[in-house]
Amino acid sequence: MIKNLVFQCFDAFFLLAFSPLVIGIIRKTKARFLLKQGPSLLQPYYDLMKLFRKEVTLPDSASWLFKATPYVVFTFSWLAASLVPTFSTNLLFSKTADLIAIVALLGTARFFLSLAALDAGTSFGGLGSSRESLIASLAEPAMIMIIFTIALVAKSTDLSAISTFMISGQAGLRVSLWLALASLVLVAIAENGRIPVDNPATHLELTMIHEAMILEYSGKYLALLEVASQLKIVLYLSLVAAVFFPFGMSTMGSGISSFFIGLFTYIAKIGLGASMLGFFEILVAKMRLFKIPNFLGAAFMLALLATVLLFVSRSL
Repeated sequence: MIKNLVFQCFDAFFLLAFSPLVIGIIRKTKARFLLKQGPSLLQPYYDLMKLFRKEVTLPDSASWLFKATPYVVFTFSWLAASLVPTFSTNLLFSKTADLIAIVALLGTARFFLSLAALDAGTSFGGLGSSRESLIASLAEPAMIMIIFTIALVAKSTDLSAISTFMISGQAGLRVSLWLALASLVLVAIAENGRIPVDNPATHLELTMIHEAMILEYSGKYLALLEVASQLKIVLYLSLVAAVFFPFGMSTMGSGISSFFIGLFTYIAKIGLGASMLGFFEILVAKMRLFKIPNFLGAAFMLALLATVLLFVSRSL
């Protein structure tokens, strides 16, 4: 029990410490492919330390909800990220690592952030909140269909059980899983506000989505929201690695050498995923807001097609 607790705590705090580095890798990759020097890989850590030292300013119309939301969003995002298997399966929280529970945690965090954006009483907050709600209403059905497809293959929504099933090779090469992977990638891009859905590096009022909701935050509150956003990116990268590329993962009780192999393999997979995301973002442009439903509609159709193919293959 103590050993399981130690491994679970290590996993949670490792994700917390590792997530800013993932953002640094994305930014560095984009800069290198654009033939620029780019910021240091450690720049996100410096930015967070600077924000934690800055004074907090609050809107006059803000209530207790505005101040409580950063803590709620950070806690829920950290908990959701900790539930996803990273370097090892069968950790202490494995029984609660349900895909539907993770979606619920992220949805709750988004709900509080949208309320806080409205609570500030600014036009930008309302604009960002409405746009975020639009994206969520389109992304969550696609995510549910992805979960349905994976659950049909692995006969479980438990992420640890799914990873173990995929490692065993029983899933084989299925077109439905590749379609679910493509759909998950599109949903992850939209949920994290990355190009082409949103550009986290801009503050233009006509294009802002996530940044518009946190525009009134400063100091430690903004730092907590930035960490939550970084954890969310790591969560989706970890989800792709745990479900579709679970090779190298260790299991509890398999020895310390297997633990380190799983850890280094996980770091390599997330680093590669972050680099691919950075490379993808320099190839595409920010799309118009009214084209986002088409983008997420494609994600839903891919997930739906994956489910239909599973039913067809079983009936033959």
